[in-house]
Order: sequence, then C-alpha cells, then structure tokens
Amino acid sequence: MVLLAVMLAGIALGLLWLWLAPRIPLVSDGRAVFLKQTEGEGAVGADGTYTLLALGFGALSAAVVFWFHRHGGIAIVVGLALGGLLGSLLGWGVGTLLGPAHDVAEHARAVGAGVTFDAPLELKAHGAVLAWPVAAMLVHLALTGLFGPRDPEPDWDAQP
Repeated sequence: MVLLAVMLAGIALGLLWLWLAPRIPLVSDGRAVFLKQTEGEGAVGADGTYTLLALGFGALSAAVVFWFHRHGGIAIVVGLALGGLLGSLLGWGVGTLLGPAHDVAEHARAVGAGVTFDAPLELKAHGAVLAWPVAAMLVHLALTGLFGPRDPEPDWDAQP
C-alpha cells in the first residue's frame, strides 16, 4: 500500500518538473539547429529543479508515512524506499513524455527557419532519481528517532 501510494505521487513530480523546469530555447536556420542562448544554463536548471522537487517529495512522503504508520516496521520502510525510487522514475518518464517533442530535427522543420522552439526536457544527472528515496529514508529515520515508540526502561537492581 505504501509502495503504491508513494509511487503514484511520481506523476505529480513529473508534472511539477515539467511546469517548473527552465526551457532551453533552440532555433533553426533551415539546415541545422542551434542553441538560442549559447551560455544558457537551462539543462543544469532542469536537473536542479528535478532534484529539489524529488528531495521535497521524499521528505513529504516520509512525513506522511510516519504520521500514518508510527509503529514502523521493515515492510513500511522498504515500501517507502522502493516507492520513492519507482515514483522518481515515473516522474522522470512523465516529465519527458509530456514535455516538448523529442525529435528536434522534425520539430525544427515543422516550425520553420528562424523560429524559436523549446528543446526536449531531459534529465542528464541520472543520479538525481535517488534523491527521493534517500531523502525519504533520512527523514523517516529522523522522525522515528525523535518521535517513534520507545522501548521500556529496564529495572535496575540496587543490589551488587
């Protein structure tokens, strides 16, 4: 249940990434496609946006899972970690699938020479997909340590 709920939140990650990620403007001269802003940092910005969103989703999913399952257990933690990984991959897929066209040459021919269009949304930092599960595990561990159930204190005998 936790795995499925966390994984499906990946759709929201992908949609937010698509909405918030900076665009990379391209322009065609009829023979080749060029970056409109040669010193733009849109590709790094798209990776950073994805990473920050994934970290936020990781922290939020860990807090929600801890709130509803304070008793913990290995199944809850494994479901949270795997759901975060699958949700991160799902968000990556949704963002790239719904983003601008992947065939840049065909898109350039369709819009015509001299017209600015957006490059496809890509995640070049593939390690960013681990941001969600790592953040979820760290936040869940911190919440469990701070607010989780405690073991009863042992009775100490005063006799030597």
